[in-house]
Amino acid sequence: MSESRLKIFSGNSNRPLAEAICKSIGMPLGEATVTSFPDGETFVKINENIRGQDVYIIQSTCPPSNHHLVELLIMIDAARRASAQRITAVLPFYGYARQDRKDQPRVPITAKLVANLLVAAGANRILTMDLHSQQIQGFFDIPVDHLYASPVFFEYLAKRQFGNLVACSPDVGGMKMAAAYADVLGAGLGMVAKKRTSATNVEAISVVGEVAGCDILLVDDITETAGTITAAAKILREHGARSVRAAVSHCILNEHAIERLKSGLIDELITTDSTPIDTKGLPITVLSVAPLLGQAILRINSNESVTSLFRIKGF
Repeated sequence: MSESRLKIFSGNSNRPLAEAICKSIGMPLGEATVTSFPDGETFVKINENIRGQDVYIIQSTCPPSNHHLVELLIMIDAARRASAQRITAVLPFYGYARQDRKDQPRVPITAKLVANLLVAAGANRILTMDLHSQQIQGFFDIPVDHLYASPVFFEYLAKRQFGNLVACSPDVGGMKMAAAYADVLGAGLGMVAKKRTSATNVEAISVVGEVAGCDILLVDDITETAGTITAAAKILREHGARSVRAAVSHCILNEHAIERLKSGLIDELITTDSTPIDTKGLPITVLSVAPLLGQAILRINSNESVTSLFRIKGF
């Protein structure tokens, strides 16, 4: 399959990222009309011939999540009915990923439902980044290419000067990610034990590891209310941390998060453009994952391995 048969389209969730991906690989963004009828129903029309083409549809299922998910499903269906040879759904951010198991009675496994919907719509392949949990790849019976934003973070952090860096997980579940950062950056390793009191509030209980006088790097995959990272930052500062930064792959910041970030507990929040970010004058640094996703699209199109994209330059 040659690059001449490659077509890239975008929904409305994160068009700037789609344009940046296309620019990074020297490809035009395909022309498609994606809009809504007066009653709110989504209308899609692909405005160019894609018969026999290798089609990539870029759409993060960020808020409004349901609307963007349905938009993606309809775009996939439109491409399938237009006789695309292969359809890859590119989800820089995979919404509903936190609902990946039955942790209470009578609740759904929505991450699996979304996987079923994507396949039923006609997706032949999934390209995504930093899933909330690795097992979501197993929810699909089609190939899944799972990328990591960590090389983008490592390249940025390598240019910074830290006195005594400690990679710290804000909860037990993130220890594997924190250990990977500590290993690559030659940093110490720590963890904050937390207790969630509600959907928007988190209480940090204790700190594991030496943090006094250290520069702390909190690592996490997603933040919405910033409750976890600010609670962790608060207790780390109480234990003598010199500075606290956070590297978070996906930021979906609501009003709670904005108020918490204004508190000054986090010196810098480093994130990616997997979802649209309005920094609002907050200490937020946005790194682009467009080149990473662009290279992955080219490699999938030419049936090459994407493993080399995990290699980190300069380490």
